[in-house]
Amino acid sequence: MTEPTGLRASSDGIGGRLVAGVDVGGTKVAALVVDDHGVVAGRAVRPMDGGHGPASVAPVVGAVHAALRAASASPAALSAVGVGVPGQVDPAEGIVRVATNLGWTDIRLGELIADAFGAPSAIENDARVAAAGLVDHEVAGGARSLAYVAIGTGIGAGIVLNGRLHRGDRGMAGEIGHVIADPAGVVCRCGQRGCLETIASGPFVARAAADAIAEGAISTLAGIDPLTAEAVYDAARDGDDLAIRITQTAGRALARAIAGLVLTCDLERVLLGGGVSAAGEVFFAPIQAELAELRRQSSLVAELLPLGSVRLLPPHFDAVAWGGVALARSLVKDSTPTTTP
Repeated sequence: MTEPTGLRASSDGIGGRLVAGVDVGGTKVAALVVDDHGVVAGRAVRPMDGGHGPASVAPVVGAVHAALRAASASPAALSAVGVGVPGQVDPAEGIVRVATNLGWTDIRLGELIADAFGAPSAIENDARVAAAGLVDHEVAGGARSLAYVAIGTGIGAGIVLNGRLHRGDRGMAGEIGHVIADPAGVVCRCGQRGCLETIASGPFVARAAADAIAEGAISTLAGIDPLTAEAVYDAARDGDDLAIRITQTAGRALARAIAGLVLTCDLERVLLGGGVSAAGEVFFAPIQAELAELRRQSSLVAELLPLGSVRLLPPHFDAVAWGGVALARSLVKDSTPTTTP
């Protein structure tokens, strides 16, 4: 099996206990099954069905089953499952309190997953579990204070300070997607006006293009149905003026949010991921340009945000799923009996 980009796997072959790490997103769910050498035994991606209530967890369970099939393993071989999910999460109770982009309220996800596989499970906010999993990964470059910023259906950040995950008093630290970026902007799904998500998240990048075309803008994007953020970034790469304008606006807003995060938390590294970031250089270039301008304007920003401190993760790097793997491994470690000599 081809391993995900950015993974350094063992060469010892598949073996030992299996754990699953799961990334639950607004439009899709990705699951990894990994052995205790760090080798990927199976991977699967399934669409989310947009349902509500406990039944809407079915795609999550289905993705893990599919990853197990890809690993030629049965559910009985699974030692633990770790899940990253957007929104407000209560890890201690295994409950997703509020996940706006999923339409979930008070879903006992941990219990449902544990019942489905007969194995212990743990859940955490997606960006936070990714950040916790990345801090010891080679892509972090040894940084002990970092943020992982996910740009997809929504936008969120996981923050690690001095090697420890920072959750905040309510478990909501890092919700930068709902920091106001344009007070005169459109209404966000959270109820505020002009959140960062309304400028730079996938659905709103697509919406900005669709609205502009409906108002008469000329673009190669006209007639594409459904119009997606991926299509907008592809068009920007090909030189479409409207797409360039929209993606540059998104990049500038993201750069300012990243700068604010670093200035607030004094982070050594910011790692960018999520579905929208898979566009690669056409996504990252406007961010870099705005960061360069901020450095030019301010010696303070230049000191705290030096070149190379903001990095784009490799395409299709399963940061949240790998964070889920680390979470599942912690369950296995905690449950391992200890002996005294």
